[in-house]
Amino acid sequence: MSNELERDGAAVQSVDRALSVLRLLARHGDLGVSEIAAELGVHRSTAFRLVMTLELHELVEQTADRGKYRLGVGIVRLAGAATVRLDVVRESRASGERLAAAVGETVNVAILDRDEALYVDQMAGPSALQAYNWAGRRVALHATSNGKVLLAHAPEERFEQLAAGPLRPFTDLTVTDAGLLREELDAVRRRGYATAADELEIGLTAVAAPIFNVEGAVVASMSVSGPTFRLPSERLPKVAEQVMAAADEVSSRLGWHGNEDRKALTA
Repeated sequence: MSNELERDGAAVQSVDRALSVLRLLARHGDLGVSEIAAELGVHRSTAFRLVMTLELHELVEQTADRGKYRLGVGIVRLAGAATVRLDVVRESRASGERLAAAVGETVNVAILDRDEALYVDQMAGPSALQAYNWAGRRVALHATSNGKVLLAHAPEERFEQLAAGPLRPFTDLTVTDAGLLREELDAVRRRGYATAADELEIGLTAVAAPIFNVEGAVVASMSVSGPTFRLPSERLPKVAEQVMAAADEVSSRLGWHGNEDRKALTA
């Protein structure tokens, strides 16, 4: 037990020191390894290992003056992702609550996180009694309506990476053929929404639409999900219209003004 506690303590200390390196670079702009070691009160070799680990993850990078380090692009990516997530959650709450009340089912908002969809917020409708909380859950892109929306608007490389490996069959209705999935994603872009009926779980159906930012890039998706018996195929087109309208409201608050373009695209 004592050895395990010692290892845990050493790991926590390393994380603390790595964060201290980032704070130092944020304050000073750029520093050499010897300067970092002096600021932290550690041996130069320890500071060097910390910097190398941070550089591996692109959190720091060398400046033109070799031996000096500054904050790297990885920090920008993390900050950008956090900002997008906060903006989306803040701006989607009111529209999501109205949508949940109108449809009577659960509304979820998701963002693309590497090769999965990450649910960042959830609003429950009056019919969604004791709804499962999806916020914070990661789900497969190919088996969910939110995932399909995000994948449909992601760079082609993302699809190629996903299609390179086997697509997991969550149910007998999950699309596991890369060619069929590509065709479905094409349809998602054309009509402006995606559906997933019994593909992630038997008895669960969802409809999702994209949320755009000021530059017209898809930064999130909004979905309505509920029991398949309450969201039968004949009801999905109407629900899709409601989801797209709510997603457009959020997009407008994020600075997007392409509503008319999408109306023309899906007409």
